[in-house]
Amino acid sequence: MTGTVLWNPPADVRETTRIGHYMAWLRDTRNLDFAGYDDLYAWSVRDPEGFWRSIWDYFEVIAHTDPVATLPKRTMPGAIWFPGATLNYAEHVLRMPGIGDDEPVVHAYSQTRSATTLTARQLRAEVRRVRAGLKALGVAKGDRVAAYAPNIPETYVTMLATAALGAIFSSCAPEFGTRSVTDRWQQIEPKVLVAVDGYRYGDKIIDRRQEVQAIRDALPSVESVVTIGYLEGGGTYDDLGGDDELEFEPLPFDHPLYVLYSSGTTGLPKPIVHGHGGILLEHVKMLALHHDLGPGDRFFWFTTTGWMMWNFLVSAPAVGASIVMFDGNPGFPDLTYLWQLAADADITYFGTSAPFLMACRKAGVEPPRNRIRGLGSTGAPLPPEGFDWVYEHVGKDLQLQSLSGGTDVCTGFVGGVPLLPVTEGVIACRALGAKVEAYGPDGVPVVGELGELVITAPLPSMPVGFWNDPDGTRYREAYFDVFPGVWRHGDWITIAEDGSCVITGRSDATLNRGGVRLGTAEFYSVVENIEGVLDSVVVHLDEGSDELLLFVVLADDAELDDGMRDRIRRELRAALSPRHVPDQIHRVRAVPRTLSAKKLEVPVKRILTGTPVESAAAKGALANPESLTAFEDFARSRANDGDPLG
Repeated sequence: MTGTVLWNPPADVRETTRIGHYMAWLRDTRNLDFAGYDDLYAWSVRDPEGFWRSIWDYFEVIAHTDPVATLPKRTMPGAIWFPGATLNYAEHVLRMPGIGDDEPVVHAYSQTRSATTLTARQLRAEVRRVRAGLKALGVAKGDRVAAYAPNIPETYVTMLATAALGAIFSSCAPEFGTRSVTDRWQQIEPKVLVAVDGYRYGDKIIDRRQEVQAIRDALPSVESVVTIGYLEGGGTYDDLGGDDELEFEPLPFDHPLYVLYSSGTTGLPKPIVHGHGGILLEHVKMLALHHDLGPGDRFFWFTTTGWMMWNFLVSAPAVGASIVMFDGNPGFPDLTYLWQLAADADITYFGTSAPFLMACRKAGVEPPRNRIRGLGSTGAPLPPEGFDWVYEHVGKDLQLQSLSGGTDVCTGFVGGVPLLPVTEGVIACRALGAKVEAYGPDGVPVVGELGELVITAPLPSMPVGFWNDPDGTRYREAYFDVFPGVWRHGDWITIAEDGSCVITGRSDATLNRGGVRLGTAEFYSVVENIEGVLDSVVVHLDEGSDELLLFVVLADDAELDDGMRDRIRRELRAALSPRHVPDQIHRVRAVPRTLSAKKLEVPVKRILTGTPVESAAAKGALANPESLTAFEDFARSRANDGDPLG
């Protein structure tokens, strides 16, 4: 795709990167010689059996029993990877290749307590202790352990200890409301609940003891509660222990590792089961070959334990990188906080979200000098001006990787790679092994034009299934109901001839007027670049009225007067098309967002078309549930021919 090139790979990239080393290994051990990334990618999706077996061998997977095949059938759903193999995810994370026993592997920062570190030796010792303690509580293979805890070492240790036993882990961030948590965990019936007493968010003290009790009362399956005295001290977590050695249960490739959840903005969240083997192979591939992480790196991603990026972050020791954890308010006391953390913690790869980068740009943030060589952006499409801000203000020599994927696969399937340049506003490539295509309405692949993002061949980290979905009905309906045998992800994507991509929003929230189809990301890029506009959400009421409604959040000193409305309409007409000029523009105090900062376009549309709020959105899954009230009032007033928002 055309655009300003902001970064180019160095001349020695094949000699200095992990993907370059992997390509040399392929040449030496497989007699496969590739001229560049395009050829390597083409092979990875043409011969998935050969590619994924090479990942297994290159990263020296510890198999307790060897696989009898790699992928006997390329069917979806229902692909079976590495049949006959047994392994354990935790064993590979705790191998920590290239990290010495007394070298730090976990650097934990918090607004609740002082910074802490764990060496490789200490991490293994803590996992041994907690594993023994969980076993003493009766936890065995297949049992569920649930953690109502933030991004802190105790949560990480609990996950690894659970995995080592062959039990199944699930986490919710403690900012989740009681209903949101119980909607998730009543489905999986955990045996043990691990929970913090509270936390600090910036300068606010959040006591969660009542919520923990309410969660416990709603989960009759829970036999033991382990408390972490994160806010006030004490608790029973430090009392866990036993004499058992650190051993790893040999498990089938697809044995459940953890259960993640869809955002749960409508209905019960989907309980997405991920397996030991699929997560291991996918994460080492992405972390090492795409993000170029290894010994000497300090990997950070701003995330909570309620977002899949936490699961991605904590796999990094499996490729020899240490991790930097942070729990708190990223905007306290201001938006420079995380950038200062990057400098203080010597972070080499800084992961965040596109909304955070755009907020920093809008606030005029000037990050301090740092050692960041890779910067990841996800959660929403990053517009060109976001790319420009990174290179102008964070660092001109780093590689910015805009990536997209999902909880469903616990990874990114489009993103960046050290072998390719960074182009303004563009995702550089499709990830190795991920056969991502754009489908037109007729189910035929299209190139250079907008289409449905689909995956047309199996990935190892596709879900093992949904919890309590024995015949796979819910799983098939979620991904395979539109194009049989093809994974439909629910995003609009344009894939260029050179393999680069642009994602333009959710396909279920698309704008389509007069035959002109446009993803909402492009719309927001225009509107939120206007001075005084802080946030926005656009909804197309396409049944009957064909109205386009825009809701904006303005700065305190801005007014939604005729001049502002005219400017918004003028900018949209010039940048997009006359058909995408909104019929009405209204001011709201906040845009509804999930706890992982995604805009809730579809629930807003449902509310505006008469669906009751309680049916349109699960408030416990929202960061700001009170924001729905304005849309409910607006819908009611429209029904009475009024206009409460002005």
